[in-house]
Amino acid sequence: MTTETRADAPRPGDVLVRVGAVLFVVGAVATVATVAPLFLGVSRLPTPAYFVSMVMPLGFAVAIAGLLRSAWKQRRPSR
Repeated sequence: MTTETRADAPRPGDVLVRVGAVLFVVGAVATVATVAPLFLGVSRLPTPAYFVSMVMPLGFAVAIAGLLRSAWKQRRPSR
């Protein structure tokens, strides 16, 4: 039995990092979209658009959780 892992096999936490990155990008785009009307002089976006902006810190937290999980799994000795 070998201890080598496949390079394309997902490691623990990879999915959380990817989901967090997607949520962060969605939140960043929503933040730009909600701030842009202030500079362009057009009417405000509806309130739900501001709630979508709150997805950005959530995505950051999910990505950090994925990184911590990955580091924790790598630090633990395999049995």
